[in-house]
Amino acid sequence: MEVEHEEQSNTWEGYVNWKNKPAIKGHHGGMLAASFVLVVEVMENLAYLANASNLVLYLIQHMHFSPSKAANHVTNFMGTAFLLALLGGFLSDAFFTTYHIYLINALLEFLGLVILTIQARSKSLKPPECDPMNVEVPCQNVHGAKAVMLFLGLYLVALGVGGIKGSLPAHGAQQFDDNTVKGRKQRSTFFNYFVVCLAVGGLIAVTFVVWIEDNKGWEWGFGISMLTILLSVPVFLAGSGFYRNKIPSGSPLTTIFKVLIASMLNAFIARSPSNAIASTTTLPRNDTQQQQTVTKDLEELETLTSSLGFLNRAAVNKPAYNFLRCSVKQVEEVKIVLQVLPIFGCTIMLNCCLAQLSTFSVQQASTMNTKIGSLKVPAASLPIFPVIFIIFLGPIYNHIIIPFTRKATKSEMGISHLQRIGIGLLFSIIGLVIAALVEIKRKRVATRTGLDPREPLPITFLWIAFQYLFLGSADLFTLAGLLEFFFTEAPATMKSLATSLSFASLAMGYYLSTVIVSIVNSATGRSGHPGWLSGENLNHYDLDRFYWLMCVLSGMNFLHYLFWAHRYKYQSIGARC
Repeated sequence: MEVEHEEQSNTWEGYVNWKNKPAIKGHHGGMLAASFVLVVEVMENLAYLANASNLVLYLIQHMHFSPSKAANHVTNFMGTAFLLALLGGFLSDAFFTTYHIYLINALLEFLGLVILTIQARSKSLKPPECDPMNVEVPCQNVHGAKAVMLFLGLYLVALGVGGIKGSLPAHGAQQFDDNTVKGRKQRSTFFNYFVVCLAVGGLIAVTFVVWIEDNKGWEWGFGISMLTILLSVPVFLAGSGFYRNKIPSGSPLTTIFKVLIASMLNAFIARSPSNAIASTTTLPRNDTQQQQTVTKDLEELETLTSSLGFLNRAAVNKPAYNFLRCSVKQVEEVKIVLQVLPIFGCTIMLNCCLAQLSTFSVQQASTMNTKIGSLKVPAASLPIFPVIFIIFLGPIYNHIIIPFTRKATKSEMGISHLQRIGIGLLFSIIGLVIAALVEIKRKRVATRTGLDPREPLPITFLWIAFQYLFLGSADLFTLAGLLEFFFTEAPATMKSLATSLSFASLAMGYYLSTVIVSIVNSATGRSGHPGWLSGENLNHYDLDRFYWLMCVLSGMNFLHYLFWAHRYKYQSIGARC
């Protein structure tokens, strides 16, 4: 019996290894296990960002979409990929482990890249080549079976990317013990370096792979991404012996909907807590065991918090139907989810701004002089500036800034999750101001020179780097803050789904960008005047006005965020220290 007790105490409760046997303390989990995840993230983001960062130019130059339609297709593709992270997170919590979800979706992304590589390599699978400046012979966009092939490949990639984003961060974070200070600090380090690894993968993507795409052909770019995501699978599997995998606990959405529906239906049944418990019993009043159960239930009801008190009806009142019976724990878990949603909502506008990095900012740079000395830099390599900054700032933040703030504030976190997110929102506003000013300067040069739109303007693309720097910094602070915030605050049964909200925010941002572009064009393109974001080429756009509008909307969003952040009360142990 003593041996069995000792073995039980040496296992991680609720976790298994890759063979579905209990995970063992000291052998499974920890920074070594998480390090495999970090390496895989470099490869995964390289495969994804190599194409996403340059995709708008591929759609314009090879598939012959207009700049605005190409921008919308890119934002829809990226938005769908990140929104599908919710599916990956849901499946990880409900039915599969994060371990299996990654493997399945890596293969789906690989399949999508195979399709895109084949299409990019074959001229017969693309629309005929043409001169976009020749108005007498208009270009023909991709359509029919060719368009089906393009979007099938893109959205298979989106499905794979979404599943990976919804499972991989949570898989790495669940390697650490949440009940110890050391474990929580290591988890915080993991999230910081997870964003750094995103940047490292992005750096390789927007330099080496983008150069390959522009100089050797898109079939090579897609092919490199295809090979990279395939190689990430054996790297991930190499860590199998060290991972601890959270056992799925059933659908978290079922719990959420159950509590919400029960609270609404039970609102019509006004009962006091004592009567509610008494009314659910059919045993005699003098039954000792029953009386103990009633007492225990009453004591449990007293632990209900006053926040979002309307949900308490789900546990307090007699349920309208037995299957809607909710425990206090379930009610409190749903409260946590609802309380983090306003924070989630306030980051959507930031990600709408970041969407411009993949669309209009790349188009701006493509009209400018992209040479540095004798080196010609592809316009899609502009993200190198925020990426390099993140790679350097990430370790400095983790090893210098955080230890200093921990000592100064005498708290475990140093800088709280919500403070970090707020800093990112501020950086995004500064980045938009710079973007508007740079576009004014670029258009003045274009107006003064009157050059052929096919020729680069006599102004260096390095001006665009300033807006990338601030918007990239905003991404560093906000994404790492969101990932850790959602994972640490979420109930144990919803960790993966909650973490995937970070990427769902990106998705909503990209979709919102598409909506705003359409609304702006519709609202400003009246009385015979073209819209702000329409015209034969980018020099005819009023992009500076669009950036000022985004700046105003971001400022209003920041004030909204301050309201909710001030009201929020942390649930996790480390956050309260």
